[in-house]
Amino acid sequence: MSLKRTLVGIIRSHEGTGDKAKDPLLKTRYYNLSRDKAWEEVSSTLKKIPGFKVLHEVSSVGEITLEKRTAFGRVIDITVSILSVSPVRSAIDIYSASRGSMGDLGANYRIILQLYGVLDKKMGAYRIRE
Repeated sequence: MSLKRTLVGIIRSHEGTGDKAKDPLLKTRYYNLSRDKAWEEVSSTLKKIPGFKVLHEVSSVGEITLEKRTAFGRVIDITVSILSVSPVRSAIDIYSASRGSMGDLGANYRIILQLYGVLDKKMGAYRIRE
């Protein structure tokens, strides 16, 4: 992680992915899977990651809410969204925010990269590189 990310993290306590993200690592991930199949894969994978607790799942909306406690006791809330782009193509976005008023020193950025890494291992064969 770069020094810039850490400095930005001093004041910012949230991070999210999207199509227009400046950082290429924070771009939306696309997969050649139907939304239902992507939901099954993502849901089962997120439940197995140590240190993360699945709080809420809404399959009709395509959102999974997770919680992670840091080594310093802070709580980070994470929302994983699975969207249908076409009948056989899905997109996954992640939003992560720390509770409290202080910055996160890049913790949310690292969590997003960690989750994308785990999902890419599980569903890498279906990923669309853009």
